[in-house]
Amino acid sequence: MLVSHTLNIGILAHVDAGKTSLTERLLFDTGAIGRLGSVDTGDTITDTGELERQRGITIRSAVASFTVGGVQINLIDTPGHADFIAEVERAVGVLDGAVLLLSAVEGVQARTRVLMKTLRRLQLPTLLFLNKIDRASARDEALLADIRRLLTPAAVPMTSVTGLGTAGAGVVPYSLEDPRVRERIAEVIAEVDESVLAQLVDPAPAGRERGEDGAEPDGPGLTADRLRAALAARTADGSLHPVYFGSALGGQGVGALIEGMAGLIPPAPAVPGTTARGTVFAVQQPPNGERTAHIRLYGGELRPRQQVELHRPGADGPGGTLTGRITSLQVVGRPPGDGGPLTPGNIGVVRGLPGVRTGDRLGPAAEGRATGALFAAPTLETLVSARRPAQAAALRTALLALADQDPLLRARPAPGGATSVLLHGEVQKEIIAATLCQEHGIEAEFAPSRVVCVERPSGVGEACHEIARRGHTGPWATVGLRVEPGARGSGPVFTYETELGALPHGFHQAVEETALATLRCGPHGWAVTDCRVVLTRSGFVGPLSTAGDFRTVTAPVLGRALRAAGTRVHEPYHAFEAEVPLAALAAVTARLAALGAEFADTTGGRHSWLVSGSLPARRVQEFQGLLPGLTHGEGVWTSYPSGDRPVRRDAAPHGASG
Repeated sequence: MLVSHTLNIGILAHVDAGKTSLTERLLFDTGAIGRLGSVDTGDTITDTGELERQRGITIRSAVASFTVGGVQINLIDTPGHADFIAEVERAVGVLDGAVLLLSAVEGVQARTRVLMKTLRRLQLPTLLFLNKIDRASARDEALLADIRRLLTPAAVPMTSVTGLGTAGAGVVPYSLEDPRVRERIAEVIAEVDESVLAQLVDPAPAGRERGEDGAEPDGPGLTADRLRAALAARTADGSLHPVYFGSALGGQGVGALIEGMAGLIPPAPAVPGTTARGTVFAVQQPPNGERTAHIRLYGGELRPRQQVELHRPGADGPGGTLTGRITSLQVVGRPPGDGGPLTPGNIGVVRGLPGVRTGDRLGPAAEGRATGALFAAPTLETLVSARRPAQAAALRTALLALADQDPLLRARPAPGGATSVLLHGEVQKEIIAATLCQEHGIEAEFAPSRVVCVERPSGVGEACHEIARRGHTGPWATVGLRVEPGARGSGPVFTYETELGALPHGFHQAVEETALATLRCGPHGWAVTDCRVVLTRSGFVGPLSTAGDFRTVTAPVLGRALRAAGTRVHEPYHAFEAEVPLAALAAVTARLAALGAEFADTTGGRHSWLVSGSLPARRVQEFQGLLPGLTHGEGVWTSYPSGDRPVRRDAAPHGASG
């Protein structure tokens, strides 16, 4: 079949909503696979890792492809568990559209709200699929009301359900040829489309009679074609979200969803020019195997044996470039051995770039694409050490390899031979431990996780070390540094007031690298961020000075400057919403206040109260354990990372002060 264009669509959801099952059903119903795999039996197309099959969860994003009506759709199945949100972030950055999956039984869940908030901020075309309509306790109208209240008011149902909550549940697509359907859908679209609103307010001129089938005649007015075009336009700009009911396991409603994916989500325009532009969104490195990279291309072409230059962002340390030659290229959706070329809009699996990391970029960033972080960074840290000391070096190598696949892990040496690793949660820790054991043969021990705080300068501080004029016996280096607060979110920045030619390049580099490394552990033991370190004085003595002298001097000078400036510890917070029975409001708010919560809003209904606010991340798990007892099991809790706040002097988390 001739392919007119390619769409890259992500399947996103809260854990256990049925993402992998929906992916299997889409591939089966379109003929891409010959039999349905099952999460329970561990034989699905996208969950190929041994740990994924054992645990029945998606850990790494996977890509599968099918073709319908001349449109190739690359499905990107992403993890649902909150601990693997970094995988979701990388996938979202290369998507043309998304299907956000909800369970018709469990409804709107915590991760669903976080995902939808991000998708709407990116204005990414998003369809909603309400799964499990054949399960007992499934909801339709009540769930639609929750979606409009908690996710988006611009949700327009495209199908209805018969036999809801039974094994015989079915789905009936709405027809835009039906005037009543057209009017109901138009009322929703009119909320985000002024032209449709105008048609509703000022309908077709009088005197135009309907046909025998009730359809409007051609000419002015809100015809089915015009409404269909408005629906596609508003879906494309992310202001409207079509809703489909169905069952991934039974197949009900999946055909209508496929039509919506192919007809309502537009392809991204190719970036003009011949320079290859793309993003590496996934890297796989099997033990003793060759590293492969998944690249989404936005412009230009890639071919086997082509020399490429990858640019590495510097958000997590020094940026840089990597040059390599592609030894093999497999375009997703094409027969094995096809060999390319990889063209804009498509995804390729590339070999031959041994140093490639997730997040690397081909060429300049594509205009209009998100390049910053979409979700919160990890808030937990653990120390990992080998149970057998002889495996310490192998452990560090393995953790660095895992960090190439997930840069947010940020594996770094720690005192005592251990390695510091950043985490999103305890499940991720379990997966890392199992991966180290099964794939690398290393038994690792993990210290209890602690919440990751940061330090920010409170003021300006300066310090200097000068070469003595007489009787000098110390390092032959003069270094003066000033520390000052930087913009929120700017990270650590190193700059100069001295002339760049005042020192040899190697000495300048030694000062900058040492300063940035020193900031990883501030006066209170946390990384210092959102600051500017300025080189104010420098000097050296001919052949006597070395780069080592400048490294030796820089760390203590910067330490004195930080102490002079003073730093304040900031801890991560979660935004929360708690839905509690009317009688439990006082007990819940009192306990939240005692744990350091800051309240934003409290609204009441006939049956419950909705309390929202923010809470220190270190207190979230504790309160989640208390909520069932406070509400007799009726409370519902939703929370997600939402930045950080200064630590209260009387409530510093473990390892922090000030």
